[in-house]
Amino acid sequence: MPDPPPAWELSRRQEIGARVREARLDADLTQIRLGEIVGLSHKTIHGIEYATTNPTLGMLIRIARAVGRPLSDLVGD
Repeated sequence: MPDPPPAWELSRRQEIGARVREARLDADLTQIRLGEIVGLSHKTIHGIEYATTNPTLGMLIRIARAVGRPLSDLVGD
């Protein structure tokens, strides 16, 4: 079983997840609908938003496009 991520990584994933959630809500999308658009399950979208899933760059690129935001809005600095 892999080691748990360091605290700073989990904190960063939580920040990204909160930004994804905010962007999704601003785009008036449910987790289910966003998942359909980007080809992920709603459980995966939920996991990204609540930092239990470690998203790939490809996932984040597709989500950014679906919610009409630049990738940098989701991942920050």
